[in-house]
Amino acid sequence: MKGDLEMGTEENAGREYGSVSITKYKRMDPDGFFNLEADIHRGTSSRRYVFACAIFASLNSVLLGYDVGVMSGAIIFIQEDLKITEVQQEVLVGILSIISLLGSLAGGKTSDAVGRKWTMALAAAVFQSGAAIMALAPNFEVLMIGRLLAGIGIGFGVMIAPVYIAEISPSIARGSLTSFPEIFINLGILLGYISNYAFSGLPVHYNWRVMLGVGILPSVFIGFALFIIPESPRWLVMKNRIEEAKVVLLKTIESKKEVEDRLADIRRSAAAGLANAEKYESKAIWQEMLYPSPSVRRMLITGCGIQIFQQITGIDTMVYYSPTIFKDVGIQNETKLLAATVAVGFTKTLFILIAIFLIDRVGRKPLLAWTKLNFILPREQPVRDKISHTVCLQQCGFLFRRNRTDLLGVVV
Repeated sequence: MKGDLEMGTEENAGREYGSVSITKYKRMDPDGFFNLEADIHRGTSSRRYVFACAIFASLNSVLLGYDVGVMSGAIIFIQEDLKITEVQQEVLVGILSIISLLGSLAGGKTSDAVGRKWTMALAAAVFQSGAAIMALAPNFEVLMIGRLLAGIGIGFGVMIAPVYIAEISPSIARGSLTSFPEIFINLGILLGYISNYAFSGLPVHYNWRVMLGVGILPSVFIGFALFIIPESPRWLVMKNRIEEAKVVLLKTIESKKEVEDRLADIRRSAAAGLANAEKYESKAIWQEMLYPSPSVRRMLITGCGIQIFQQITGIDTMVYYSPTIFKDVGIQNETKLLAATVAVGFTKTLFILIAIFLIDRVGRKPLLAWTKLNFILPREQPVRDKISHTVCLQQCGFLFRRNRTDLLGVVV
């Protein structure tokens, strides 16, 4: 009798709310009736909250993209104002990758010590300091100091953003939300190009300073976001703050049962990680990478191979030196030069959106193979056509990055 009543109630609810895909109800109001409207409202609220957290966490990725994009145009005016040599230009542009790598390596330990949320705050503060120093730099040496600080902040931020998003997201939405940092990196590149174009008309002593100083704005928004986003539930469990972790999960997951299941999974995973850490405490991680097991070796070959192939295609060089490349093929007016790089940024963003649309429909390997094929096919074209074609093809670099993310997997 009770089973028939429950089935009938579910069928009636399905007829009344036929447009809503809900097949199981867990909550009832005081009168014993299923509170479907409350479940729908709770689900919508949870999704919006997680979405907002992912966007705020991804603002750190905007810092990297903006710095890459803005430096491509600012370097032209820096050379004219500070009279730096070509070697100094190369060092100024290239040092960011090395320093951000060191920042990423240090960011892991920092996030375990102080938490994911406050690591993002630290990243924003360090980048702000670097951007301010660069904007006020009277010479190349001070400019390099600011560049080093900015690189450390970017390294921290780029490392922690996908980790935080993966740990805060429900499993059903984790795949799409963890792509946000990559999207925001390329959005930052576009904003950097637009900034170059917008401020290029200022006097040469001021325009590049304004371009670099505007990069402080995303980190200011991150400061405000700290009052909204919660700490990672996984980190809270690692610190034995179970009730706080449960409160966070209740905000990000629609079903209370799923909250309990997810909390139990995190606790098991954290306990297993602690046990492994104690068991292999004497074995350095670098030793495992230098003498890997067969499974780890396959992952290393695949992950490192894709990364190496991505870099040797020259994608980052195209982004950093777009204005210089366009100048070499005949565009001499600086305003037109920077306008052309804005077109590159829009093309890059467009291809990212196309990639997001296709990657789960077509698959990773077919898109990766198609992109590689376009890079290696021989072409006999005028220089201008080659430049235009290469600029379009470089936008597919997002596909390589998505493949890298999928290879690494996600955390519980």
